[in-house]
Parts: sequence; structure tokens; C-alpha cells
Amino acid sequence: MTNDKNIWGHAAMFTANLMWGLNAPIGKAVLAEFTPMSVTTFRMVGAAVAFWALSFFCKKENVENKDLLKLFFAALFGVVFNQGAFIFGLSLTSPIDASIVTTTSPIVTMIVAAIYLKEPITNKKVLGIFIGALGALTLILSGQAAASGRPGSMLGDLFCMIAQFSFAIYLTVFKDLITKYSAVTISKWLFIYASMCFIPFSYHDVAAIDFTSIPFDMILKIGYVVFFATFLAYILTTSSQRVLRPTLVSMYNYVQPIVASFVAVAIGMDTFGWQKAIAIVLVFLGVFIVTQSKSKAQLEAEKQRNP
Repeated sequence: MTNDKNIWGHAAMFTANLMWGLNAPIGKAVLAEFTPMSVTTFRMVGAAVAFWALSFFCKKENVENKDLLKLFFAALFGVVFNQGAFIFGLSLTSPIDASIVTTTSPIVTMIVAAIYLKEPITNKKVLGIFIGALGALTLILSGQAAASGRPGSMLGDLFCMIAQFSFAIYLTVFKDLITKYSAVTISKWLFIYASMCFIPFSYHDVAAIDFTSIPFDMILKIGYVVFFATFLAYILTTSSQRVLRPTLVSMYNYVQPIVASFVAVAIGMDTFGWQKAIAIVLVFLGVFIVTQSKSKAQLEAEKQRNP
């Protein structure tokens, strides 16, 4: 059963990052028409409505008052600071720079997990992260010539880095809370809190939009950002967090440049060569090596068997 749960966790994280990878070009197109504040509000409010609607069809869970407070802070790190900082960063910097910054996520998560959860920094974990990052960076830089958009910005890169650090805190500090309740219960509270925090700052941007003049293709793009890249992706991520270690969850960030690379090839902006093939192999090899690293619980069990 445990193995089945792990397989589900890997499949869920792969699918979530597949959606996030596709969200990069789609989200950039939406940002060309709307402000970052508006786009982030669409995501938070749209996902909150979807999660609360879904919760009416699920088994009711009573959340303890003390956990409601924890969920508020989880919403700040897992949604508000993460999504808000990244969307601002993406609006200021180039997609290439933003993608490169996201490769730091497993490193940051490994460090935070070592400090907070006392998870060991093993040789396999470091090697896996290094190999995966090497593959991801190869993919990103090989597509640099085909990339379009504004040049890089130090301020934009800083916001993207804040987003990675924030998500690392969410993955580690709130892991016990996430394993206590269902993915739907966790997500509905995360996004209602996030919406409450964000709406006061984004109200004027959203109120200025003429919703009747939005073209249908843009509505579809916004729908993808809200339903797939937020609602479904967060259900899958929260589900996988219940069975996978934080560093391993963050390793799946490296799937996103693979998706972006395939999109670029599909629309004729890039070609698929041996460099990309090797890079993709390196990404998945890195993920595999991290899965083979031992957790804190496994090392403690070994010590008990071999005192």
C-alpha cells in the first residue's frame, strides 16, 4: 500500500508540474493583457470558489481552531507570497531568468527541511539535486535563443527567489498540517485566506477591467490558469505532500523546463536535438537519485537495528 501511495505521489507531482510548465507561456499571454495583481486575484478567488464548491460533495472535516490559524500562515507562504511574488517577478524579468531561479527550489527546500525537520542532507540527495539542476539549466539555456520577452531584471529575479523560498517554507513547516486533513479541506482554507489577504490590494486593478470586452480566447487562457494551473495543480500537490518528502516534491520543479521546451518545439520556436534529450535524461535521473536517498526515519530505524 505504501508503495502504491508513493507511485500516486510521484504521478500527482509530475502532473501538477506539467500543468505549471504549460502555465508559463499561457500565463505570460494573460499578463500581457492584465496586471499581475489582477491575474493573481483571478487565481486565488477562482480557486477558492472551486475548492469550496467541491468541498460540499466531499466528506465534511472539522478543522480545529488552532489549525485554522496555522492554515492562515500556510496560505501566506504557500499561496500569497509564493504566487504573488512569482507573478510580480515574471512581469519584471525574462521567462529565462524566472525559469533559472526556479531551479534553486530543491536546494532551498533541502536546507529548510534540514533545519526545521532535521532531514539529513545525504550524498545521494545532493548528487540528485545537482544532476537534476544541471539537466534543467541545460534545457533552459538551450532555449534561450528562442525565448522572447523583456530582458532580465534583478528586482524581478529577487521576487522569483522569494517565491521559491516561501514555497520551501510551506512544504516543510506545514507538512504535519497537510498530512492531517484532506487535500480539498487544506486547499479551500488556503485559498479563502489568500483571497482575503490579496483582494484589498488588488481591488482597484480588478474593478478597472471591462469584463464584457475580454475576447473568448483570453477567457480560455484565464480559465486554464485558474482551473488547471491552480485548482487541479494544488489538489495534486497537496495530495503528494502527504506521502513524499519536501525535497522530493520540490525536485519536480525540474519538469517545468522540459514542458516549456516541448512547447517551444511544438510551435516551431525551437528544435529537439541531442542536448535536450540528454538534459531530460539528467532531470529524471536526478529525481530518481533523490528518491533513493534515506529519510530521517529510515536512518533512525537503521541505528536501532544496528546500535
